[in-house]
Amino acid sequence: MLNVRDPYEILQVHQNAVPEVIEAAYRTLARLHHPDRTDDPDADSAMADLNWAYAVLREPSLRASYDSSHVAIAVETPAAADDGERQDDGSAHPTLSERVAHAAEAAIERDADNPANTTLDFGRFAGMTLRQIARIEPGYLEWLRRHSSGLRYRHQIDRVLESLAGARTPVSKASAE
Repeated sequence: MLNVRDPYEILQVHQNAVPEVIEAAYRTLARLHHPDRTDDPDADSAMADLNWAYAVLREPSLRASYDSSHVAIAVETPAAADDGERQDDGSAHPTLSERVAHAAEAAIERDADNPANTTLDFGRFAGMTLRQIARIEPGYLEWLRRHSSGLRYRHQIDRVLESLAGARTPVSKASAE
C-alpha cells in the first residue's frame, strides 16, 4: 500500500519556507511527537512521517523535484509492505532514505522526456522548471539559451520556446480553410 503525503503539510510550513524554517519546524515537531517523550500510541508513525518529510525537504534536489511536480511523492511504507517477503539483499524493508531516493528517481525518470520539466539549479530561477520560467519571463530563457551557462539546457529551452510560440500563434485564415 502506498501513502501519498505532502511534506510541507506534515512539517506545517509554507511551500516557500527557507531551509532554516523547515529545520526549526522539524526539530519542534520532533520534540513534541518523539516516542521517548510522549505516550501517544501513534508517536512512532508521526515520527516516521516527520523524518520522511524532513528528508525530502532538506535535500535541495528532492525538494526541487517535489516542487516542480506539485505532486505528493508516493513512498511505500514498511507497515503497509509488511507481508513477510524479504528483499533480494535479505533485508525485510528498504530504509527511509532508500525509499525516498527511489521515489525521487522514479519521478525524475517519468518526467525526463519532457524538457519543460527541466529544473534550473542556479541563478534567480533556481528550483524552477523551464515551463514555469517561460510563463513568468520567456525573455530570460531566450537570454539563457545564448549564454554560456545555458549551454547544457539549449535543446530543452528550444523545445519549450517552440511550444510556447506554437501556443501563442493565432490560426491564419489560409490554414483554417
